[in-house]
Amino acid sequence: MKLSKITYAIVALSTLLTSCDKFLDRPPLTTEQDETAWVTEDNVRLYANKFLPDFFVGYNTGFTTTSAPLLGFSFSDDMLSLGNQSNFTRSVPISSIWSYTNVRSLNVMIDRVENRMATVLSDEAKQHWLGVARFYRAWRYAQLVFSYGDVPYYDYPVSDTDLDALFKPRDPRDVVMDAVFDDLTFALENVRLNDGDQNLNRYVVAGMITRLALQEGTWQKYHYENNARAQKFLELAVSAANFLMNSGRYDIVTEYRTLFTSESLKDNKDCVFYRHYDEAIGVQHAIATYSNLRETLAIGATTDLFKSYLCTDGRVWENSSLNDAAKFDLASMIKTRDPRFEATFHRNPSALNRASLFYVTKFLPRNIETIHENPANAPVVNFTSNRNTTDYPVLRYAEVLLNWVEAKFELSTLGSAAVTQDDIDKSINKIRQRPIAAEAAARGVQKTAALSLGAIPSDPQRDITVAALLWEIRRERRMEFAFEYSRLADLERWKKLEYMDTQLNPDLLSGGWVNFQAQLPALINADLGVVSLNGTYVPYNGSNAALMSGFYRHRSNADRLPFLNQTNINPYLSPVGRNQIDDYQARGYALQQTQGWPQN
Repeated sequence: MKLSKITYAIVALSTLLTSCDKFLDRPPLTTEQDETAWVTEDNVRLYANKFLPDFFVGYNTGFTTTSAPLLGFSFSDDMLSLGNQSNFTRSVPISSIWSYTNVRSLNVMIDRVENRMATVLSDEAKQHWLGVARFYRAWRYAQLVFSYGDVPYYDYPVSDTDLDALFKPRDPRDVVMDAVFDDLTFALENVRLNDGDQNLNRYVVAGMITRLALQEGTWQKYHYENNARAQKFLELAVSAANFLMNSGRYDIVTEYRTLFTSESLKDNKDCVFYRHYDEAIGVQHAIATYSNLRETLAIGATTDLFKSYLCTDGRVWENSSLNDAAKFDLASMIKTRDPRFEATFHRNPSALNRASLFYVTKFLPRNIETIHENPANAPVVNFTSNRNTTDYPVLRYAEVLLNWVEAKFELSTLGSAAVTQDDIDKSINKIRQRPIAAEAAARGVQKTAALSLGAIPSDPQRDITVAALLWEIRRERRMEFAFEYSRLADLERWKKLEYMDTQLNPDLLSGGWVNFQAQLPALINADLGVVSLNGTYVPYNGSNAALMSGFYRHRSNADRLPFLNQTNINPYLSPVGRNQIDDYQARGYALQQTQGWPQN
């Protein structure tokens, strides 16, 4: 299912109802007005389609990388920066608050469909469009809650003169999320199974429910220890995933990198939803450019991420039976690690990735990689600047499967049935059986052995507070979604931000393994340092070039500032700005600061 030309067309309805008040007596001749717009189902469709690029961002557009993979999600234990590491918010900002633009627009849509279109739409059409609007409203409120916790909740379009409503107190998280739950279940029951190739359908709704419900369910379990609420949302995640899995519409049939580098994902069974890019309609992006082996980047993968990849015998590197499993040079890792490693990184270290030296090519087609790795070749135009036209799978079936098996495991700790080998075979092992590219096979890449409940890997690095099977489920997510949306969100919902503490985990400050004399002799200088497999840091001192073989760590790489167990710092939720609190007070209202942040 794709988002394409019609979806992203600039239509008159896309700006409808920023305010319901008229400010000219004579109505404009070129834009729809609230009084006249709600007269056909096509108008409702156009109005609803404006939300697609807001929620299903994909690679974003042009040079904008917000919420896009690689550059839009560079803050996690998967990524390091050259020099000082990015920090969590450590003080209340002057001005920062949530946006309710989409909430208001969606409440307007719900109100108009219910009240003005009673004689225009059939009952089926009315329920469908209410389901679409309520799905998006639920998603937006879930985003707000995941960021801020308690937030004001509105289920109707608020007048700009209703100050009591506009400046109402924050509603409790549980109140808001109960409304989200109701909206999601309504959408799952009423959105059409098929509303055309470019439009939202029930399968897409179900897929996103697995993500949102899993996030809230695990948040309730690990942050609040509220098992009843955790169970409520986890069961919703499993139910939504079952709907997709039982449909027979989706499968794991595509080589990993191809999912991110195709010119068209139409009819691809791995994709529940994707965003389409096409030069002809003026919708292009730049993410492939940042993976094109010609661009310099100051962010890269951490040693911690490299160490997390399983070996193809299904074991961790410390106890794998494979030859060279304890080696971390690219050639050895390509042959011994899960195929997703080879599909994610270029086969040779590159000085262009200044933070890590392992260049991310996950978003670059293999044929373009072959051309660009030879500096004598001119770059392919569509993989430079903001001219990229590769599609992005904004919702993959693999995610649905991993959400499902994780939710099932969490439910098993709350009294439900234990995860079975059949569950693992339908999810993790199905993903591990995806095809391998011919280029990868020629480099010695093999599929990773199936996970067996009778032989769960023994990982000496496992967090002892996490069950062994859950640890492997979480590892699978990390390999599957590297440089995509989920890693920081996962750490937050698991209440595991300590994994990002560089003082607790120095592997966050180093990158890929390089033998500098043999591979990158030109980089040997006073800024160079390497970390051995046992964690010893060795800086270059002018005469020890022969020792410069190890995980690359630039001298300037500095620890992330402390963020856990700090007074009046809650890294799991965002504070609102002092200006907003003062604005409420000046109007005679009170806005409470986010839980865990100073209240005055």
